[in-house]
Amino acid sequence: MLAVTQKKFAAGLSICSNAVIILLKLIAGILSGSISIISEAVHSLSDFLASVLTFFAVMKSSEPADSKHPFGHGRYEDMSGFIEGGLIIFAALYIFYEAGKKLIFGYTMENESFLGIAVMGFAVLANFFVSSYLFYVAKKTNSVSLYADGEHLRTDIWSSLGVLIGLILIKITGIIILDPIIAMIVALFILKTGVSISKTTLDNLLDASLPDEDLIKIENIINSIKSEGVIGYKNLKARSAGPEKQIEIVLFFPKNMTIEACHNLCDKIEDKIRQELGTCNISIHAEPECERCMTIKQ
Repeated sequence: MLAVTQKKFAAGLSICSNAVIILLKLIAGILSGSISIISEAVHSLSDFLASVLTFFAVMKSSEPADSKHPFGHGRYEDMSGFIEGGLIIFAALYIFYEAGKKLIFGYTMENESFLGIAVMGFAVLANFFVSSYLFYVAKKTNSVSLYADGEHLRTDIWSSLGVLIGLILIKITGIIILDPIIAMIVALFILKTGVSISKTTLDNLLDASLPDEDLIKIENIINSIKSEGVIGYKNLKARSAGPEKQIEIVLFFPKNMTIEACHNLCDKIEDKIRQELGTCNISIHAEPECERCMTIKQ
């Protein structure tokens, strides 16, 4: 219950911080005429929409399993992360478009660079602290949507920092063309992050297997207790579903082992897997030693 409360608070904090930053960037961008600041406002707007989506996903994924969703609601977080990735990609493409127009047709900037510098500096600091907290809670609760939201804000840190440096250089050199050039460079980093998030969450939605290092951990756990009676295993399947990992294993035991002994070993394996991988829904099918054992992993 504490984990759910932390997730809701983190998502709510992200919404509030993004709302303030959007307002400040819009004011600074309109007053200065800077395309890089206005592009940053658009980027922050995508952050805001993503934060709202994350809050919704956290609320839904925290609901217990029911008759229509017997495996829980974890997929809401994967879907949220995938949509967030799309929002990041859209923001990057919009920045490219606006910056390209400015490069081709030209524009002027008003002498309000000090306001822009102050706003971008505040945005960097605010997003650093909020994203750090999101990553902390995401790691603690294994939340896909909070992690995606944290990545979203981290791209805002780098993009805001790039714009901040650009505004300082423009103030020093007077070379206005640096503004759209910096905006396009920032957009490249934003695009890369969006593609990465979309790919990861799409893999989860399509039931892609857990990373090899997680599968190796599960195999090592099984091998570590073979001396207690486990002969071997087969059909190891593992996937992510929001904050939860779903694992299926077929284990082979000696024919003369009691059901109680098999059950105790299965419980022991499940406990060790959860210690290594966090929140897991584990299904173990126990079978007696037989001819099929010749083809299993031993």
